[in-house]
Amino acid sequence: MKASTALAPLLGLLPKATYGSNTTTTCCSALQATSLRDLVIFPSSIAYNESVTSYFAVNAQLRPSCIVQPHSAEEVSLAVSTLVKAGASQCKFAVRSGGHTTWAGAADIEQGITIDLSMMNSTTYHADKGMASILPGARWQSVYKALDAYGVTVPGGRGGPVGVGGFLIGGGNTFYTARVGFACDNIENFEVVLASGAIVNANRTSNPDLYKALKGGSINFGIVTKYDLKTISHDGLWGGLVVYDNSTTEQQISAAVNFVDNIHNDPYASWIGMWEYNSTTGQNIIADALEYTKPVAYPAPFSEFVGIENTTDTMRFATIYNLTQELVQATGYRDIFTTGTYRNDAKVLRKAIELHNNNIEKAKAAAKSVSWAMDTIIQPWPKLFWEHTVVNGGNVLGLDRFDENLVQVLYDYSWDDEQDDALFTHLGRTALNELDEYAKSIGSDNEYIYLNYADKSQSPLKGYGEENVQFISRVAKQYDPHGIFQTQVPGGFKISEVV
Repeated sequence: MKASTALAPLLGLLPKATYGSNTTTTCCSALQATSLRDLVIFPSSIAYNESVTSYFAVNAQLRPSCIVQPHSAEEVSLAVSTLVKAGASQCKFAVRSGGHTTWAGAADIEQGITIDLSMMNSTTYHADKGMASILPGARWQSVYKALDAYGVTVPGGRGGPVGVGGFLIGGGNTFYTARVGFACDNIENFEVVLASGAIVNANRTSNPDLYKALKGGSINFGIVTKYDLKTISHDGLWGGLVVYDNSTTEQQISAAVNFVDNIHNDPYASWIGMWEYNSTTGQNIIADALEYTKPVAYPAPFSEFVGIENTTDTMRFATIYNLTQELVQATGYRDIFTTGTYRNDAKVLRKAIELHNNNIEKAKAAAKSVSWAMDTIIQPWPKLFWEHTVVNGGNVLGLDRFDENLVQVLYDYSWDDEQDDALFTHLGRTALNELDEYAKSIGSDNEYIYLNYADKSQSPLKGYGEENVQFISRVAKQYDPHGIFQTQVPGGFKISEVV
């Protein structure tokens, strides 16, 4: 596309690094021709490199032609309108909040523009409404810190550096899910910039279809620029990490199955089981994250886990901010997540750990990385989680069609050498495929895939069920009739690819 005469003077202001594509140079110039001019950054700047390198996974750190960092919904609207007007075939763009997804292109782009929401990161508490207004570029650690002064919190991410935006529109599993439902179920209102540039609110009475679709429907409708979440009284938690020898696996599996089947008896309890191998230490351990969402030590739901002999523990009374700092993953690595959901069945968990142990040996024999790690993470998905959904206005996750307790398995691999990309990607994907096949063979499979953990090779929206797929598709066409967020914004999981 040839640059217009009006844009020509601006081309001379662009760093040479952006001239690889005349199209994207024109797109960056179009942004610079607006009042966003000072918010557009290029590869030669410190701010650009800080943005690019702040993505969690090194393999997800792409280099767009330029980055725009809006500070308000109005500036997001102007950015979207400008890029859409410039043409869908020319100005492709990505949208980034926290940048925690592990696959390249989910929230960034090359030969395009990234709308980086990280400057929109404030949290405002409205005591009279029992609500917190949170902007999409915030990290959960900043949200918890801001709200702690008021003795309240919100159901959010369990790792402090995780971003708000993607987490919430992907569903959001939290320490509080058994008490109040998924994080998305606790959103009272979305402020959204549509492809047209219009800024709208979506809630139970205004744009109710969009409100429901955004609760799990991800980046298919527009850019959310503010989330209003219901708050929860917060007078502290009791929790921490308990580390065990790998030889306790069978005891852990028994405790896990019983915990999932009994969580409805005490929804204040949260458990995450992590089987972890680290090449630096050479140790293959088990670590349980036990969190009780009120300040009571050694509550009954944890009795089986507590009864297993451990090597160390950090159990304590703490704030949610403190506990979510403990679950922070190491940065500076290349990563892959692959995830599946299954019936709460001890046989499935044994198979998941067997595959974990087998892959460790395969990686030992072939990895070139100096430092690498393999984690198999098991989490409860009991039907109690989605029993809260209907009373909270519904969502599109589709879990309410299941009348059984489930568990989620996440294979989380990290490494430091690009030469190992193919190795660990293959190991992660094949482990999940083998687990899926095994679960299906014993009737313990389930089609749901948690979007926030899904690999690019997976199709989480399809796992929401046909009724929700059709609903998401209809709402996307209604609010984005020209399909801007299906084609001009190529990142993330697209409903058009399912339909």
